[in-house]
Amino acid sequence: MPPESPYPRRPLRLKNRAQSLEPFYFVTLNTFKRASLLGNDGFHRGFLDFCNKAMAFNVAVGRYAIMPDHMHLFVRMPPEGMTLSRWIGSLKSVLGRNLLAAGHSRPHWQEGFFDHLMRSSESYGEKWRYVQQNPVRARLCANPEDWPFQGEIVPLRF
Repeated sequence: MPPESPYPRRPLRLKNRAQSLEPFYFVTLNTFKRASLLGNDGFHRGFLDFCNKAMAFNVAVGRYAIMPDHMHLFVRMPPEGMTLSRWIGSLKSVLGRNLLAAGHSRPHWQEGFFDHLMRSSESYGEKWRYVQQNPVRARLCANPEDWPFQGEIVPLRF
């Protein structure tokens, strides 16, 4: 048996640093069969209410854009406790109840979600410009700032 190396395979300083960081994600959720359920005032109010309450769990939602059949958001999660998967499940559940109350039958959501762990401010800026232009590309408005279902709840910075 070879002697134990004084050099671990993964430096402890990286492990400790990674555990102290608050993960920052770009997330996309789609409606079931891309049904147009989301781009309206009632859904937007419900989303804002949910995101404001999430701050009590150390979850911060930054920039977001709600399109008729999907939504994009940037979210910072706490390093421990609440997971992204669990939080998204709660988001879908609460907003699904709002959709039911508005007369939309189930299912509301495509299974799962897309997430990307943000690693640089350059990547963040690139993704935000893409999201911001969504309503223009979909011909829902002429200028991104004219789309009423977008904004920033908490400024998230790298």
